[in-house]
Amino acid sequence: MRGVEPVLFDRPGPRGRRRIAVATVVAALALAGLAALAVRQFAVNGQLAADKWQPFTQWPILRFLLMGLVYSLLVTLLCAVIAMPAGAVLALGRLSPRAYVRWPAAVFVELFRSLPTLLLIFVFLLGLPAMGTSVPTFWCLVVPICLTGSATIAEVFRAGVLALERGQTEAASAIGLRYWQTMRLIVLPQVIRPLLPLLLVQLINLLKDSTLGYVVTYAELLYSGKSLAEFVHAPIQTYLVVAALYMIVNWLITRLAHRVERRQGRVPRFRMRRVAGTVPAAAE
Repeated sequence: MRGVEPVLFDRPGPRGRRRIAVATVVAALALAGLAALAVRQFAVNGQLAADKWQPFTQWPILRFLLMGLVYSLLVTLLCAVIAMPAGAVLALGRLSPRAYVRWPAAVFVELFRSLPTLLLIFVFLLGLPAMGTSVPTFWCLVVPICLTGSATIAEVFRAGVLALERGQTEAASAIGLRYWQTMRLIVLPQVIRPLLPLLLVQLINLLKDSTLGYVVTYAELLYSGKSLAEFVHAPIQTYLVVAALYMIVNWLITRLAHRVERRQGRVPRFRMRRVAGTVPAAAE
C-alpha cells in the first residue's frame, strides 16, 4: 500500500542547493571568525593563562562539577519518568470523545504550555509556604518542570496519534473495542516507536529546565558552577567548563536520538513528482 506523506516545501533544485551550500559556507566562516575573535580577546585579557585553568586539572574541583552534573541528570531523568507517561495520558484525554475528559485535559495542556517554568517554581517556593503548605526544595524544582514538560510532551503524543491512519481505530471499533482499549492496545504501541527519537530529544529540554535549580539553591551543575566560580575566582573559565559539560551531554542525547531514528528507518523517500492539488507520495 502506498502511503501519503505531507511535506511543507519541495526539495530544492540544483540552483537552490548551490545557494544553500554557499550560505552554509558563509555562515560557517562567520562563526569561525567570531570564535577566533573571542579567543583573541581572551588571550589579550589574560584569560587563557595557565594559572586560570590550573584549578580544573585538580580532581576535587572536577568531582565537584561532576556531582553537580549527576544531580542535574537525576532531576532530568526523574522528570522524564513522570512527565512522559503523564503527557501520553493527557494526549489521549485531549482526543477523548467525551467532553468531560477532553476539556480538562485541553485546559491543563494549554495552561501549563503557556506558563514559564520559573513562574511555577516561584509559586511552589514562595506562594505555597505563604498559604501554610511547605514543599521540599527538591520538589519545588521537579514538580514545575514535570507540569510544563508533560504539557509539551502531550502535544508530541497527540500529533503522533493524529498522524496514525484512521483505519487502525476504525478497525478497533469494528471489533467492539472501547476508546481506552483501542488507545492502549492498538494506538500507543504503534505511536511510541516512531516518536521515540522526539521523546529522547525532549530530554534536552528537561535538562535545560533543570538549570533553574539555582532559584531553589539545588546543587545542580549550573548552581555548582556559580559556587565554584566564586571559590576559585575564575568565573569565565568555570562557566566555559560548565557549558562544555552541557554541550557534551546534549550531543550524546542527540546522537542517541539520531541513531534510534536511523535504526527505525523513519526517513521517507518521496517521489519527485508535481501534480496539481496533491502532495508527493512516498515510494512504495
